[in-house]
Amino acid sequence: MTSSIGYRLRRRQRLRRSDEFSLVLKQGVFAVDRTLVVHGVANRLGWSRLGVTIPRRVGNAVTRNRWKRWIREAFRLSQHDIPQGIDFVVRPRKGARGDAEQVRRSLLALTRAVAHRLERPAAGEKR
Repeated sequence: MTSSIGYRLRRRQRLRRSDEFSLVLKQGVFAVDRTLVVHGVANRLGWSRLGVTIPRRVGNAVTRNRWKRWIREAFRLSQHDIPQGIDFVVRPRKGARGDAEQVRRSLLALTRAVAHRLERPAAGEKR
């Protein structure tokens, strides 16, 4: 049995306040695939934080809670491979179907894409 000590999802790794979510959604960049939409904005912390939002159009409460569990678990298991110093807000894409492993692969790829977009300035923007 493997130890999960280094794979806890701590309180400091979660976005909890609505103003934190709003900042990421309004000022951040995003990446999309068939499963997830990931928004991100750089933070001044040495670690990344996760916020999960599941709209009602995704399904009933059971379905929405399943998506939340899958996304949080994917972040927890991949936290050492996810780029650090970024606040992420994640939601399933409209009409997406998935499973835990698909969500994990998607989250890892999209967080890397967001980090890459944050590293380079947008066209016409000065750093």
